[in-house]
Amino acid sequence: MPLAERIRPRNLDEVCGQCHLLLPNKPLRKIIETAIISAQIPNMLFYGPSGVGKTTVANIIADKTNMRLHKLNGTSASTADIKAIIAETGTLVSQGGILLYLDEIQYLNKKQQQSLLEHIENGDITLIASTTENPYFYVYGAILSRLTVFEFKALMPDEITPAIRRGFELSGLSGVSDEVVKIIAQGCGGDVRKALNAVELCAITAIDGEVAPESARELTQKSAVKYDREGDAHYDLLSALQKSIRGSDENAALHYLARLLAAGDLPSACRRILVTASEDVGLAFPNAVVIVKSCIDSALQLGLPEARIPLAEAVVLLCTSPKSNSAYLAIDKALSDVQSGLTGDFPRHLQNKHHDGEGNPIQGQHYLYPHDFPNHYVAQQYLPDEIKDKIYYKFGDNKLERAAFEYRQKIIKGDN
Repeated sequence: MPLAERIRPRNLDEVCGQCHLLLPNKPLRKIIETAIISAQIPNMLFYGPSGVGKTTVANIIADKTNMRLHKLNGTSASTADIKAIIAETGTLVSQGGILLYLDEIQYLNKKQQQSLLEHIENGDITLIASTTENPYFYVYGAILSRLTVFEFKALMPDEITPAIRRGFELSGLSGVSDEVVKIIAQGCGGDVRKALNAVELCAITAIDGEVAPESARELTQKSAVKYDREGDAHYDLLSALQKSIRGSDENAALHYLARLLAAGDLPSACRRILVTASEDVGLAFPNAVVIVKSCIDSALQLGLPEARIPLAEAVVLLCTSPKSNSAYLAIDKALSDVQSGLTGDFPRHLQNKHHDGEGNPIQGQHYLYPHDFPNHYVAQQYLPDEIKDKIYYKFGDNKLERAAFEYRQKIIKGDN
């Protein structure tokens, strides 16, 4: 049995972290304590990253309420597995009922999830589901409406430290240095299971009962990198990168770039940095996108690990550049009108008409050629009649766009 399973907490006071849920008078703690007395447990969904106590708390609930615990994982559970559990509902009521712990519920299809609805509603089955993804995006509404959602959070190093020390003691290494414990606690990415797996490896490789800091560091060096290219964490990381650039915080942006590159996701980093150059720097520094594109081309040609250098250059450039989202807002407003059907016909003088026919009362295109006028500008209508007064673009307040605005005002007035 793995070390993480051997020292799994048997009561709520032993659970690492989750103080917002499990301290006295906190919501989940009160629900569990009430359930132990009344044997009435609500259907719940535990949402949070791996290795933070979701399964542990479900085990404690089942143990303290004398319920029959069944465990299924959405990645491997079949409809037959679910039916087998449902078949037991008529025989186990007198034994405290059935508690179904359904891990990674988002991987069950709609039909599989709906097969549980009737039995959840009539109380035959008490469901505690868990997911590492946002349940409001990944769990079907009919099921979600019947569950109370509790969010479990990644643990801080000091919250994991007691479990690491217990793990070493159980492994016969009670004198491990504080430095080793700290390295593991900081390197496990808030995941107790990863921390205890590292403890187990350290115990195996210990020399004369001693664990060297270098050994602990080597065994945990990749553990802090939590990444799933199809999951919420992927998009959270990309969002954090772009928002840090938008907020002109080069240190935070470099940190999130490093996390992307440590996970080997060079394409996503390049794509997000490139769009940020136009979306958030935009017309305040139009050459930024040219420079960033050059950096990205270099990064893709170099590959990792060298790609980190031109990408860091691009990120720092964008963070320290003036910002403008005027072009981004303008095109979104225009798209909104087009998608809602607010278009209209082209003004006649913009159409490609060269012959109207002899019977047409209007002859000629009547287009005014701007280059024939002072400053290469002449006032004429370009938008369709229905939206002729629409304004999509508003000049930004940065130096370049202010200069463009002043030039526009000058040519409109006819000043030379």
